[in-house]
Amino acid sequence: MLHLLFLLLPIAAATGWYAGLRQQHHERNKEQKETSSVYSDYLVGLNYLINEQPDKAIDVFVKMLEVNDDTVETHVALGSLFRRRGEVDRAIRIHQNLIARPKLSSEQRARALSELGLDYLRAGFLDRAENVFLELVKSDNKDLKGSYNYLLNIYQLQKDWPEAINFFKKLESEDKISAKVQIAHYYCELSENAFQNSDLNLARDYLKKALAADLKCVRANMLYAQFAFSEKEYETAVRYLKAVKNQNIEYLSETLKLLSECYFLLHKEEDYLDFLDKTLEKCEQIPVVLELAHHLRKLRGYDAAILFLTEKMKHNSSLASAQYLLQCYIENSKGEAKQQFEILYNFIQKLLKNTPNYRCGNCGFAGKSFYWQCPSCRRWSSLRRVDGI
Repeated sequence: MLHLLFLLLPIAAATGWYAGLRQQHHERNKEQKETSSVYSDYLVGLNYLINEQPDKAIDVFVKMLEVNDDTVETHVALGSLFRRRGEVDRAIRIHQNLIARPKLSSEQRARALSELGLDYLRAGFLDRAENVFLELVKSDNKDLKGSYNYLLNIYQLQKDWPEAINFFKKLESEDKISAKVQIAHYYCELSENAFQNSDLNLARDYLKKALAADLKCVRANMLYAQFAFSEKEYETAVRYLKAVKNQNIEYLSETLKLLSECYFLLHKEEDYLDFLDKTLEKCEQIPVVLELAHHLRKLRGYDAAILFLTEKMKHNSSLASAQYLLQCYIENSKGEAKQQFEILYNFIQKLLKNTPNYRCGNCGFAGKSFYWQCPSCRRWSSLRRVDGI
């Protein structure tokens, strides 16, 4: 009996080894079939995309997600692709399906949530986007700065300036100068809202906070001047507008219209001429040149304006200066000479019509009107007047 047992042991071992080998072979075949099925489904999905049947493609890719969690990143990328193409509804559908999966890791879920938030932003669903990014801020998400930035953009779009100030302070931006500039603009926005609601005291309080955030906030002093002007405090308005020259002389051209009105109402137009003349000694901006020429013509006649412009254009010429000079000649001439001046004037006018007055130093956006915030890249205080116009 014992002898028989020793004979059977090798047979049992061989049988076990053979059974194990068959099991491994079976599992390998099963895995190969599943892998083959995955690749096959991908090809089907891609075929739907090529044939412009994205809804069917999405169904295939979502079904594949149930087969293999390794496809999560692929689905995130696919949703992002749809968003970039403007097919936001499909991007939302893919990312929502991802988030609904219970077995996602915390990092995968955060990634999918962030993408869904961007989908909502692109679609204009600001409330939904806000809720998504607030959830990310409250979670263990490592990319808190990214979520704060998206929330900041949402509050700016909603013009919720108190929340924008609150979240911007949490960002702890490395660019301290940019941070001061933005917060100052938020306070200026609140100040303008208060002024429109006839609460001048609150409006001025916000301007104090704006200047506390950024002493070089040109917009704050310009708003102070507007408020003073509305109260007929013209001397005070002039003082605030002149302060702009010391803060950032590049913005002086934006103060000239109100400054001119103040000096006119104060009956001090000669003082205004003196101010412009002294300004040109430091910075020969074309708008200041034109403003001085206009007031010379008004107070001292065409000859004074023509002489001034002719002299200036020897060293600092521009289309706008040439047009104004031609206007002076047209109004002071007759006959054939006048007709020739008008031809040149109209030609320059066509050139200026298609020439932008302002350009963003950050993204290159160009336009005729001035904005404190670039309409394209949403950066504050980035628009500057184009030189030589």
